[in-house]
Amino acid sequence: MAPRPQDPEGNTPSRDGWLIMAVPFGRLLLLTLLLFCCGSGSGLKATEAEEAEDCRHLRLGQYLCRDPKIDESTQEPENCRHGVAFVDCLPAPNVTCRLSNGTEVRFSGDEVGFNRTVACRNVTGYSYKVAVALSLFLGWLGADRFYLGYPALGLLKFCTVGFCGIGTLIDFILIAMQMVGPADGSSYIVDFYGARLTRLSITNETFRKPHLAL
Repeated sequence: MAPRPQDPEGNTPSRDGWLIMAVPFGRLLLLTLLLFCCGSGSGLKATEAEEAEDCRHLRLGQYLCRDPKIDESTQEPENCRHGVAFVDCLPAPNVTCRLSNGTEVRFSGDEVGFNRTVACRNVTGYSYKVAVALSLFLGWLGADRFYLGYPALGLLKFCTVGFCGIGTLIDFILIAMQMVGPADGSSYIVDFYGARLTRLSITNETFRKPHLAL
């Protein structure tokens, strides 16, 4: 049998001494376990609070945004300002998140949780249908150019009978393709859910993919 350990003075501790020495170690072990469990619970609560921090950080599928309300006269969202409009977004049922004022809400699917922006166009009253009709039937008189705010070109087309028909044809194609718009830089009034054309332009912020050498 292995010899029993001795204290620094050479005496062998009794069983009661072993119990007295083991009590502090047991208390220390229990305190360590409690601290570990409390720390884990606090970390879990912090994680849950972080996930429900802001409704605007919800992922796709956790919310549904309504369609904007369309103004019949402009065919654009009613609250369109500077090229953007706001729409209401509803978090899905049983989703809990925080509103912009810091209130934590558990949604049922019918409450508005936050707003998102959608793109809209600046229109000032020029109709695409009217411009195309004037270019098709009265383009040789320059009516289309007068309507869009180009009086000089309209007068020139009137005096030359649409540049002998060539200018009339060119203007009709450009207006139909929406490459020529109102002189004030605004957009045509086109049905919101109708066919629209968007011109793509290359700017300094446009990504250009280099061509591979053959």
